[in-house]
Amino acid sequence: MNGYEPETGELVYDEATRKVGRVMGHEGPYWQLRPVGGGREWDARGPLRPATAADKLSAGVALANARSRGEAP
Repeated sequence: MNGYEPETGELVYDEATRKVGRVMGHEGPYWQLRPVGGGREWDARGPLRPATAADKLSAGVALANARSRGEAP
């Protein structure tokens, strides 16, 4: 990884999947991330970086759009 080690609860950007997620835990080389609006966790190996304001806004807009289509609670 790039030396960055996020804290549990922090919003990060997973560069491999190009998604923003909340850090739920860490096991071995993997970080467990959950989408901003909830949902199924995924294992991220990195690289990770802190989510920027633009990353957070983009994730929030995507969630709002999914809710308007009935795809998210």
